[in-house]
Amino acid sequence: MIDHADDLASVQAATERLLVAVGALDNAAVTQSSRLPGWTRGHVLAHLARNADALVNVLEGRPMYLSGEARDADIERDAPRPLDVQLADVRESAERLRAAGAVPADWSRTVELRNGVTDRAERVPFRRWIEVELHHVDLGIGYELEDLSEEFTEREIGFLAARFAGHPDVPSTALATVDGRTWTTGGGAAGDPVTVEGTAADLLGWLAGRRDGSGLAVKGGALPSLPPL
Repeated sequence: MIDHADDLASVQAATERLLVAVGALDNAAVTQSSRLPGWTRGHVLAHLARNADALVNVLEGRPMYLSGEARDADIERDAPRPLDVQLADVRESAERLRAAGAVPADWSRTVELRNGVTDRAERVPFRRWIEVELHHVDLGIGYELEDLSEEFTEREIGFLAARFAGHPDVPSTALATVDGRTWTTGGGAAGDPVTVEGTAADLLGWLAGRRDGSGLAVKGGALPSLPPL
């Protein structure tokens, strides 16, 4: 059962953690490479701010972005800004999203995201929580997948397992953590079922494209190649 109000509170807490961590950087650090290919830390911060505004659009019934090209251009425009401007933008855009989420609404309604993807409004706060937490890791400033809460990690593994379920390029795959939590995914590709086991952080890292899966144990075949998110 999804509690959008609880997720909105979790988004706010995650945003504050990120702002405190980024606030310890300097202007030079913002221009340095993040862990995302081709993106500086400034790109990541600009994306987080523009994503918050895009989700306000979603909640208020407007297109998430004017276009993919406009989204990319906005990130490129905002990436070189100095640290204080980046921090203010992330903080102020997060506040706009918090305010939009506080408006009484039908959270069971269907909303449209990018590329024609639809979802229930109540899942939008969790989607934002994903953005904040994973991109905090992507900044490469000391926050790692192992630092994520157990609740978030378990829910995100389930979210990604559902996303790849039935995918034509992914064989039937059982996912298991070393402490016994399990999920299933794939199933659309030919081949024998495989089991992938590891820590929750390593499973999440592999599913989210943040780790290569070398820390995972695979039974029944090779580690499946996952399509990009």
